[in-house]
Amino acid sequence: MHCSSLSLPAPSKLPLPPSLRPQKSPNFDSLNNRLISHINVGHLRKAITTLDLMAQRGTHPDLPIYSLLLKSCIRSRNFDLGRLVHARLVHSQLELDPVVLNSLISLYSKSRDWKKANSIFENMGNKRNLVSWSAMVSCFANNDMGLEAILTFLDMLENGFYPNEYCFASVIRACSNAQKIRIGNIIFGSVIKSGYLGSDVCVGCSLIDMFAMGSGELDDAYKVFETMPETDAVTWTLMITRLAQMGCPGEAIDLYVDMLWSGLMPDQFTLSGVISACTKLDSLSLGQQLHSWVIRSGLALGHCVGCCLVDMYAKCAADGSMDDARKVFDRMPNHNVMSWTSIINGYVQSGEGDEEAIKLFVGMMTGHVPPNHFTFSSILKACANLSDLCKGDQVHSLAVKLGLASVNCVGNSLISMYSRSGQVEDARKAFDILYEKNLISYNTIVDAYAKHSDTEEAFGLFHEIQDTGFGASAFTFSSLLSGAASICAVGKGEQIHARIIKSGFESNQGICNALVSMYSRCGNIDAAFAVFNEMEDWNVISWTSMITGFAKHGYAAAAVEMFNKMLEAGLKPNEITYIAVLSACSHAGLVAEGWKHFKAMQKKHGIIPRMEHYACMVDLLGRSGSLVEAIEFINSMPFTADELIWRTFLGACRVHGHIELGKHAAKMIIEQNPHDSAAYSLLSNLYASSGLWEEVAKVRKDMKEKFLIKEAGSSWIEVKNKIHKFHVGDTSHPKAREIYDELDKLGSKIKKIGFVPNTDFVLHDVEEEQKEYYLFQHSEKIAVAFGLISTSKSKPIRVFKNLRVCGDCHTAIKYISKATGREIVVRDSNRFHHFKDGTCSCNDYW
Repeated sequence: MHCSSLSLPAPSKLPLPPSLRPQKSPNFDSLNNRLISHINVGHLRKAITTLDLMAQRGTHPDLPIYSLLLKSCIRSRNFDLGRLVHARLVHSQLELDPVVLNSLISLYSKSRDWKKANSIFENMGNKRNLVSWSAMVSCFANNDMGLEAILTFLDMLENGFYPNEYCFASVIRACSNAQKIRIGNIIFGSVIKSGYLGSDVCVGCSLIDMFAMGSGELDDAYKVFETMPETDAVTWTLMITRLAQMGCPGEAIDLYVDMLWSGLMPDQFTLSGVISACTKLDSLSLGQQLHSWVIRSGLALGHCVGCCLVDMYAKCAADGSMDDARKVFDRMPNHNVMSWTSIINGYVQSGEGDEEAIKLFVGMMTGHVPPNHFTFSSILKACANLSDLCKGDQVHSLAVKLGLASVNCVGNSLISMYSRSGQVEDARKAFDILYEKNLISYNTIVDAYAKHSDTEEAFGLFHEIQDTGFGASAFTFSSLLSGAASICAVGKGEQIHARIIKSGFESNQGICNALVSMYSRCGNIDAAFAVFNEMEDWNVISWTSMITGFAKHGYAAAAVEMFNKMLEAGLKPNEITYIAVLSACSHAGLVAEGWKHFKAMQKKHGIIPRMEHYACMVDLLGRSGSLVEAIEFINSMPFTADELIWRTFLGACRVHGHIELGKHAAKMIIEQNPHDSAAYSLLSNLYASSGLWEEVAKVRKDMKEKFLIKEAGSSWIEVKNKIHKFHVGDTSHPKAREIYDELDKLGSKIKKIGFVPNTDFVLHDVEEEQKEYYLFQHSEKIAVAFGLISTSKSKPIRVFKNLRVCGDCHTAIKYISKATGREIVVRDSNRFHHFKDGTCSCNDYW
């Protein structure tokens, strides 16, 4: 016997027998009314308590009451209470309708739990309506998930729903960036067809934002603004703010005036935007007028306007004073993270308020206001400016504790702080933990490595930048060029130059200036001048870089001529330009020319000479042998001569063998800095060159007792993009045997054509034969020998030394250039020497 198949409803759909259905308790209406009353007056916690009481008595309110309670939680941003309501809904076993489900999507969307919102949306099935789709598009847009918002919008269209104004506004928000602006333009066409552009303020505002922020097309944004038949204070404020933010502060202020004429009253957000525009225009007077308006309107004490006023006074004060900014801050009745950050940042940006910024940061922490990533970024800059690594480490630890050390702006400030303190490894650690690296992050760490002469790491990061798709910026290339110049790696510099041309930056003024500096510092003055001549436009940095290059290479006439051309071009020289010109005069012994420019800098251009300018004049007089005139000049200075001045003078005494004046100079240096090893070394060399070996022994004993170490001389040369470094008597190089064989051959060759070793430059009391042996082991001779056996005969040999080249080496390299027919360029701590056919560009004056 076969049983017929029965089609039964699913268990959850089976109707309960009347006896088992939940019955409303006798006082249900009383509890229900109490619940509604609590909701209406905003007592949401009491409403939840009442809801729990109803559940204990086996009953629950209807869905409309749940919906009302959910919406109240969303409006008041009590998202945790909203989640409790959701939990009670699930417990009630009521079948949820689209209204409640849409409210739940909104709840989780606004609490940034997009996964939960999406889960509810996906499980709605055929209960989804236009509101559901709009809520989900809005959820993705609000959570910075633009692609998901756009795809959901397209799914909605495929499912037969036509967007309303809220949906259009949300999807347009999702397109408000450069990557999705093309899609935004297509949607814009649909908005025009729908008629919402002229009828809905929200859609209009979203379009203004899309054009302003997505493509930077402020003209299109303004056209949308003008097209809107009705505009409220929010619309005007948005347009004013975007104009101020996007580089049109003047237009923002004009629009603000139009707003006032239209009869609309600005609110705190409008005034914040206009005050920011005044800041960008550096218009203190206009900012003060707005401040008066703010006071009359009663908005001066609010955080939003107050922060903008603090920023305005900090940035626009003529004398850089923070007094007015501090008054605004102090008059605010209470402070939040924005106001604290504004005043801290103001002190840091002022250039002289880093100590006060740190005190304010401590006050902020004492007041239990947690700093945000912008606060950390500013305070780390203050620690870097003060070179206070101890405080910087403490701030870093706090940033780690609050989970902000991996945020871009904090990480970038950490990299910069550690780099400026010489802690490159710590800078790299800060870079490596960044959650999301941007081009600024890469540029900061590349600059750190470049400044500390680690070009291999800098280049490695440069390749990483290319791989990530960011594309190197002008700053990246400038940092790399600076790094190549710092170790005199002209090969690396040439590679970067090729990349610059490939990347289309060859006409960038800043990069061209860096190229001029790099080629000049790497010994290729012709290439530097070629780059300079090909530039489309020159600024004071361009001219100064070229003048400095000519000066360092000993081409004093060219440097002075370049300076005169700069003046003819109408550019005003700065302090650095005059250091270059005076340095050129010093290297060539142009005493009268030097005096002329030193007197003209203040008389003609209003530039007050600094210590560096006085040092150039002391160097000029000292090199020329006018030591008495030099010391009289030092004694006539308007301020106390520092170590630089006396060290320069001591060097001149060493060259001219003036013992007494040299002793006086050394004494003045040691009084200012007892641990200046250079002063002891120069004095020791002065005694040694005069044969005063007992005095030499005393100085060296004094250095030993004070644990002072003389800087070791070293020379290096770049061959096939690799730096080869040598010290005196160095035998560590893989080609040491070949190098010393070459040195022996060179010694024989140059002696045959007239070279005689000058043993006066051996600063040790040993036999003459031993002195000659020492001379041929100097690092610059070893580097030159390596260059001769390792480079093409058609290319110049470029050697670099950290100290002043010794007189014997200078003479020997002149003879080597003649014997080998090679051009040799040597850069020492003072200048470049171009050796060719037995002569030097310095004309033996250095």
